[in-house]
Amino acid sequence: MRALLCKEFGPPEDLVLGELAVPEPSEGEVRITVHAAGVNFPDFLIIQDKYQFKPERPFAPGGEFAGIISAVGPGVTAFKVGDKVMASAVHGAFAEEVLAETTKCFHVPDAIDHDVAASLNIVYGTSYHALFDRGAMQAGETVLVLGAAGGVGLATVELAKAGGATVIAAASSEEKLAVCRAHGADLLLNYSEGDFRAKLKELCPVGPDVIYDPVGGELSELAFRSIGWRGRHLVIGFAAGDIPKIPLNLALLKQASLVGVFWGAYTRKEPEAYAQDMKTLMDWVIDGRIKPRVSGHYALADGGAAIRHIADRKAVGKLVIEPLK
Repeated sequence: MRALLCKEFGPPEDLVLGELAVPEPSEGEVRITVHAAGVNFPDFLIIQDKYQFKPERPFAPGGEFAGIISAVGPGVTAFKVGDKVMASAVHGAFAEEVLAETTKCFHVPDAIDHDVAASLNIVYGTSYHALFDRGAMQAGETVLVLGAAGGVGLATVELAKAGGATVIAAASSEEKLAVCRAHGADLLLNYSEGDFRAKLKELCPVGPDVIYDPVGGELSELAFRSIGWRGRHLVIGFAAGDIPKIPLNLALLKQASLVGVFWGAYTRKEPEAYAQDMKTLMDWVIDGRIKPRVSGHYALADGGAAIRHIADRKAVGKLVIEPLK
């Protein structure tokens, strides 16, 4: 089968189109013909050997995908060949076929297209878990979303609005903020110019109740200094590249919480809750409460360019790779 391969650790430009043997599912696994695979920031990390998991090379990156089951392993009864599914894995999705554990695999209604299904698992899964579980977000609260036009950011804007929050979308350009507005953001903050804290105070004088932070860097401390009383700052990741060192006295002064969100570990340690999250998200898509924005479709050979677009924080919404095209 064709696959986009990482043969040596390095930048996305070093990925090459090649071939791997078609994998055979073991007990508790299914094999899926990949119709669409979502592109995410961890894909950029894993090909540089900067991720928590270290695959043996050569390997195909790609951690979320949707398609049709082409084979089932021994003992699998919940799925059959021909089922339409979405799933997640550590890697392997940027290929024509990929294996998935049945605990990470979910039936997809016909009403949801493959590219949308491939966009739900990681970004919407992370954001749903972050807001409603780790952040305990309630209707009527104010949520500040940093990096709001990216994959997880835009998902958070939609989910927070669906949950009844007032959403402040923060992004680096007016073009990105316009997309956030179209997806439900109430207030907009361009952090590429001017005084971030002054702008935020003007929009939300008492400070946000929840801060969703996939960016890191200096923006994290600026946001945490502006948080509201009993606020929750959700630590998602560090797309800016720098892990901030936030003074703990700031948490004391506002009785605020720094809350870690490790969605990957959550899916392994709490599979039943994870499964319920996925069901809720698919229900919300069908009901029209959320409308994932897929802004780019890439052929397998162009997957490196898609990862580079994500790494450079130029993507607005979700990018997917379509290995069969």
